[in-house]
Amino acid sequence: METRKPSWLRAKLPNGPGYAHVRKLVDDNELHTVCQSAQCPNMGECWSRGTATVMILGNVCTRSCRFCNIETGRPAEVDLGEPARVAAAVAKMNLKHCVITSVARDELEDGGAAAWAATIRTVRYRNPSCAIEVLIPDMKGKTKDIDTILDAKPDILNHNIETIERLQKVVRVQAQYERSFSVLRHAKSRGFTTKSGIMLGVGETKEEIAKTLRDLHDNKVDIITIGQYLQPSPQHLPVDRWVTPEEFIEWKEYGLSIGLGVVESGALVRSSYHADEQSAKYRIEKPSDLASA
Repeated sequence: METRKPSWLRAKLPNGPGYAHVRKLVDDNELHTVCQSAQCPNMGECWSRGTATVMILGNVCTRSCRFCNIETGRPAEVDLGEPARVAAAVAKMNLKHCVITSVARDELEDGGAAAWAATIRTVRYRNPSCAIEVLIPDMKGKTKDIDTILDAKPDILNHNIETIERLQKVVRVQAQYERSFSVLRHAKSRGFTTKSGIMLGVGETKEEIAKTLRDLHDNKVDIITIGQYLQPSPQHLPVDRWVTPEEFIEWKEYGLSIGLGVVESGALVRSSYHADEQSAKYRIEKPSDLASA
């Protein structure tokens, strides 16, 4: 297919005092961000708004997903001072909603769950009025480790299924469609607000997209993000097609029509893109669900 990006995929370039401020905080606190490691197209806009998605447990992943630009290899030792630095950065940015993610740490016995819990609790202690959204790996589906994270009481549990069922092995390699849903179901069973996302343009059909959205609804996922896959390098999975803005609107309308609570759908939409606004929208549209959580 034509590899040149269409006009609607032009992202804002990094600039301005807001961007410089966030960049300095990230550097000064020796933090990793998924914005940088995954080459997110929204980094310029988000950092200019004073927000960034912090990535804990290093910047080397034990998995080799074919869509992701994060380095695969042997990670460094867990940094016990990281939770305090993350909490300090959240305080300095004066965030009302923070998003924390991590690489997969399959070599650790608990998959990094203890570090996750320490980070959530430290951020909460330092920033009691800040909502905490966590975007976690599947933890190999181990309920004990997922509970370690949930026991720290994040406000939103996000785990992306990334693509339709048929393409899981092609796109995510070591992940499993049903295992990812088991993570989301478990969090929901414990009363947490759940969130997940998919990317389009890796070879899926419209029938498969519709089925995936129905699966998300059937598993009671509260917030859904749908975005365009962008190839990070020639070594990664190629883009199958550029999805038009009109089709993204159609998928949003379809998701809402089948009963999904909040659906953010657009070429540059990512899990943490305007996550604060997604959360606020969910609170407005689903107040009874939140009250019972």
